[in-house]
Amino acid sequence: MSEVHKSPRLSETTITELMIPSYANFGGKVHGGILLSLMDKVAYACASKHSGAYCVTVAVEGVEFLSPVEVGELVSLTAGVHFVGNTTMIIGIRVESLQPRTGIVKHTNSCYFTMAAKDDQGQLIQVPGLIIETKDDLIQFCEGKSIRENSKINRALLKNDMQHLNLNEQIQFCENERCLISIQ
Repeated sequence: MSEVHKSPRLSETTITELMIPSYANFGGKVHGGILLSLMDKVAYACASKHSGAYCVTVAVEGVEFLSPVEVGELVSLTAGVHFVGNTTMIIGIRVESLQPRTGIVKHTNSCYFTMAAKDDQGQLIQVPGLIIETKDDLIQFCEGKSIRENSKINRALLKNDMQHLNLNEQIQFCENERCLISIQ
């Protein structure tokens, strides 16, 4: 039996939502957490369409807010499968806001969600492979593979326990940083 592969276009998903006053912070800008929630939603929809299964968020990479989103703007989030492993998918997301009265569109951020597919018993399951149909598909697949590899390195760094260093090594590690160490 041959392995199933799908075109990334079959699962591409766009969600558009009006930014309302209850989404705003005290400065009148939309909370980053609202945008993250919408990104998670579109990543789930895209990953579920590709895998045909329930999906969970494993990691979020590269979230940077490039431009503030205002109340009254329409935010569109477009997600696509960029890379697949055995049980996980890297979903690329592009977020844009549209000011309806002026027609001005801003790219507010792009990021990547790693999503894992699960069966009804909560066990990880294999996801379909990707059919690379265009040069852009190939570039995105290569970028996704690189993101996965760098994510593994970053997770290992985050788990690195600095307690293995002695006090002098820890102080030296912080040298030339914006901190004042006053440990007795």
